[in-house]
Amino acid sequence: MNTFTEKIRLVFQDPVLRKRIFITLGLLIAFRVLAAIPIPGINVSQLNTLFAGNQFLGLLNVFSGGGLSQLSIVMLGVGPYITGTIIMQLLTLLSPKLKAMYQEEGEAGRMKFAQYSRMLTIPLAMIQAFGFLVLLERSGIISTLGTFDLIRNIAIVTAGSTFLMWIGERITEFGVGNGTSLIIFAGIIARLPSNISQAWFTADPLHNPSQIPSILAILIGAVIITYAVVFITESERPIPVTYAKRVRGNKVYGGISTYLPLRLTQAGVIPIIFALSLLLFPQVIFQFLTAIHNGIIQAISQWVLNVLQNQWLYAILYFILVFAFTYFYTAITFDPHMIAENLQKNGAFIPGVRPGQPTAAYVSWILNRLTAFGGLFLGVVAVLPLIVKGMTGIASLAIGGTALLIVVSVIVDLIKQIDAQVSMREY
Repeated sequence: MNTFTEKIRLVFQDPVLRKRIFITLGLLIAFRVLAAIPIPGINVSQLNTLFAGNQFLGLLNVFSGGGLSQLSIVMLGVGPYITGTIIMQLLTLLSPKLKAMYQEEGEAGRMKFAQYSRMLTIPLAMIQAFGFLVLLERSGIISTLGTFDLIRNIAIVTAGSTFLMWIGERITEFGVGNGTSLIIFAGIIARLPSNISQAWFTADPLHNPSQIPSILAILIGAVIITYAVVFITESERPIPVTYAKRVRGNKVYGGISTYLPLRLTQAGVIPIIFALSLLLFPQVIFQFLTAIHNGIIQAISQWVLNVLQNQWLYAILYFILVFAFTYFYTAITFDPHMIAENLQKNGAFIPGVRPGQPTAAYVSWILNRLTAFGGLFLGVVAVLPLIVKGMTGIASLAIGGTALLIVVSVIVDLIKQIDAQVSMREY
C-alpha cells in the first residue's frame, strides 16, 4: 500500500471502484466524440482566424471542453449549467425559502434545488446558442441561416449542452470525481498538444533566441504554481475536539480527543470557474448586442466590451470575483452553526470554548481567516498568468494559466476521492 503500483493494483481489484472508473472514462469518451461533431455550414478557415490569439474565445473554449473551437453540437459545454447554478446560489441570498431548501432540508432539499438549476439551464442555453449563432453568422464563420435552420441549430446546441449536463451528473453520481469539473478537465487535456504548439510557434525560440529565458521562466513558474496549488489545497487547520465521558452501567464511554479539519481552500477550484463564468457571460451578450441596428445599444455594448478588454481592469475584476466567490461558496457549503449543533448533540466540545453559539462563533472566526488567505491565494494565482502575458505578449498564457489551475485542482480532488474509496475497501 506504500507504493504507487500497489495502490493502482488495489484500485483495479475493487470491483465497485473499477466499475466507477470505467463509467467515468466511457462518459468522457462519449463527450469527446460529441465534441468532434460540428454543426452544419462551417467556414473552417474563417473559424481558425477568429480563434487565433483571441483570449475571450479561448477562455470560452476552455469551458466548452474544446467544443467551441470545432463549433460542435456541444459548443456551449457546461457553461449554461454553471451559470444556472451560480444564479440559483446567488438567489439564496435574496430568498430565505431557497436558502432553507439548500441548507436545512437535507438531501431532499438539495435535490429539489438541483432540479431548479437544471430547469434554468435550458433557457440559458437557448439564449447563449442564439447569441453565438447570430454572432458567428454575421462574422461569416457559418453560412446565412434561415428561420428554420436557426431554430434547428439552436435546438441542437441546447440539446447538446443539456446532454453534457446529464453526463456530468451521471459521472458525479455513478463515477469518480465531480462530473462538471472532469468535463472541463477532459477538454483542456484534449487541447493541450495544440495549445503547447501554439505557444511554441508564437515564441519561436529557434529563430528568436531572446525568448528562451522567458520560456524557461514560464516553465519554472508553472512548476512552482503547481506545487503551491497542491500544497495549499492539501493544507488543513485542525481544531481540537474532545468527547465528554459518559458512564453507562459499569462502562465509561467518550473521553476521546480528535480534531475537526478545516481546509485552507474549502471551495477548491469552484471560485475560479464561477468567476470566469460571470466574466464571460456578459461578454457573450454584449458581443451579440453590438450587431443590433441601434446606435445607443451599439455604443453601450462596445464601451462595455472595450472596458472588459483592458487587461489590467480585467485582471482586477477577475481577482475580486475569485476572492468574493471563495467567501460566497464557503458560506453556502459550510455552516458553523450546524457544526456546533452536531458537536453538542454528540457530546463533543472544543477545549476552552463553550458549546452552542460560542463554538459556532469560534469556528466561524477561524473559517473567515482561512477563507481570506485561501481567497487571496486563488486570486493571485488566477491573475498571475494575465500579468505574465502582459509582460511577454504570449496570448496563450492567460488561457493556459486558468487551465493549469483547473487541471491541478481536479487531479488533486480525483486522487483524494480514489484514496478515500481504497481506504473504505480496506476497512
